[in-house]
Amino acid sequence: MNKYVGELEKLTLSNGYFRQVLFTAKHAQLVVMCLQPGEDIGDEVHPDVDQFFRIEKGEARFVFDEKEERLVHDGGGVVVPAGTYHNVINASKTAQLKLYTIYSPPNHPDGTVHKTKAEAEAAEKSHAAAGLDVH
Repeated sequence: MNKYVGELEKLTLSNGYFRQVLFTAKHAQLVVMCLQPGEDIGDEVHPDVDQFFRIEKGEARFVFDEKEERLVHDGGGVVVPAGTYHNVINASKTAQLKLYTIYSPPNHPDGTVHKTKAEAEAAEKSHAAAGLDVH
């Protein structure tokens, strides 16, 4: 498939997995995510990947370069340029955070599904041990 057409808001809101790749093209990748109350993606940096985030439901605390923080609510968007350390934290202690993100270029193997953060971390360690690029 060389294009993506879908009900992105509906898919994002119904997603219960930590990470699910919906579509991968040569220069971009669409991923839906669900963060549990208080959960974060972990501080990370993508040296050669720009990333766009769209919050569909909930409140996210973005931390940039471990010092600058911004709260982003339903409907908000954030662009993280390549080379910027960032973390996304679900600011709620009771509700899930639903978002989608676009990586440019792609950042995960096509078809990736990680049901939990622990599953995602295990997969990333496995790929890193094998010398594969996962970020």
